[in-house]
Amino acid sequence: MQGMDSLWKESKRNWGVYFFVLPALVIFLIFGLYPFIETFKISFFEWDGIARNPTFVGFYNYIDIFTKNKVWWSSVWHAVFIAVFALTIQNSVALFLAVLIYRDIRAKRFYRVVFYIPPVLSLIVVGLIWRFIYNNEYGILNHWLNMVGLENLARPWLADPKTALICIAVVQSWQGLGNAFLLFYAGLQVIPEELFEAAHVDGANAWRRFIHITVPSLIPVSTLVTILTLLGTMQTFPLVISMTNGGPGFHTEVPVTRIYKMAFESYHFGYATAEAVVLGVMLLILSLIQLRISRKMDSR
Repeated sequence: MQGMDSLWKESKRNWGVYFFVLPALVIFLIFGLYPFIETFKISFFEWDGIARNPTFVGFYNYIDIFTKNKVWWSSVWHAVFIAVFALTIQNSVALFLAVLIYRDIRAKRFYRVVFYIPPVLSLIVVGLIWRFIYNNEYGILNHWLNMVGLENLARPWLADPKTALICIAVVQSWQGLGNAFLLFYAGLQVIPEELFEAAHVDGANAWRRFIHITVPSLIPVSTLVTILTLLGTMQTFPLVISMTNGGPGFHTEVPVTRIYKMAFESYHFGYATAEAVVLGVMLLILSLIQLRISRKMDSR
């Protein structure tokens, strides 16, 4: 009985905590869990978004995605390419800039603001600006190439299947550079300065201090940056829509644009939700793999 009384008293003390958690839980149930359940349920139907009685098709949508839909898997590989490009180029540059700005250089505050401008811009606006830069006839990029005598390199960047996806990857990396830079810079702030001073006394040069102190200390931050980069690039939508709309052909299609077009242009909402479920599972698996790898590295 005493155990029950103490448990009851403890639960009464926690009512205040439950009260403050309740609004967030309600919001999650209404805007998170319920839409997910409905999405998963609709994926088993053929529905045009208007009819009151969708047609149940079972696993047909999923079977078709995995066996027949080559455009979908092509869009997935395009997203993977953008993600790998961002993980290597964007995050490497962001780490380099963070280390550079962390050192005692002039106008440090100015550079921190400048590097964070791209992430706060609207993605649609960013896409339209870069679409103008890449334009074949009056774009700034081709104009500069012609000015410096490299007119042979000028081309219709977004209309050429060989360069369109790379152009989008460059813009995606440029736009996400500021977020990665800010996270790396914040991670550098918590590394004890005594570690660098001790390594310097022991004769370690700047490169050795970076490899043996900075990089291992930034593993948790690097994990976070990697996960955010993967989730962000795999869900690229506004840049593709505003720059190429998936063209030329299907050479810049990504999963989210395929889902959008399948739902709102072809009116196959059931099929589109099945694609959305597949994409969600893929993102979850990628995140779990990255977390597992980072935990193994932390345990060494």
